Amino acid sequence: MAEEKTTKENIAPAATKQSFEKKPNFRGRRRQDSRQEREKDEFQQKMVDLARVTRVMAGGKRMKFRACMVVGDGKGKVGMAVAKGADVSSAINKAVTKAKKALITVQIVDGTIPHEINIKFKAARLMLKPAKKGNGIKAGGVVRVVLELAGVKDAVAKILGTNNKVNNVKATVQALNSFKTRTKMKTVLKKSETEVKEAKV
Repeated sequence: MAEEKTTKENIAPAATKQSFEKKPNFRGRRRQDSRQEREKDEFQQKMVDLARVTRVMAGGKRMKFRACMVVGDGKGKVGMAVAKGADVSSAINKAVTKAKKALITVQIVDGTIPHEINIKFKAARLMLKPAKKGNGIKAGGVVRVVLELAGVKDAVAKILGTNNKVNNVKATVQALNSFKTRTKMKTVLKKSETEVKEAKV
């Protein structure tokens, strides 16, 4: 009888330790996996530019990495950001979080942009045109990346100015953000009509 008691006492604490150790780790992994899947499903991200930059300090040169990232869900939301970090991964993570905070909604009409637009941002000059259904995106460089992540399926674009990727991305986002919706156009027309009536009176 004494031997049986000792064996039971040896088995019981080992089983309780295993059950106690497994449960919190398993739950934590499930939560992390679910969060990562949600983030992957919501937004896609693409790197536009990665550069190593240096800053001259009193003690010498300080090196950092600069990343330009574009984030979009393919359903009319897109954002871009530039961030610096001590290593590549930290710079990319910072840029992605900043881009998610600076999202804009793009006005998409039948898979294309509402109207033609010419925009200038610093030395960057772009021309964007709507296209017929099935033509696809006829654009080069970073403009194609931004349009694809924004969810535009048919469009024509041309880079007319500098080849600086960061400035071209900023110009593209600014152009997509400047499209006027029908409600905005109606308010503008109403204001112009009231101004004309007041001038006649």
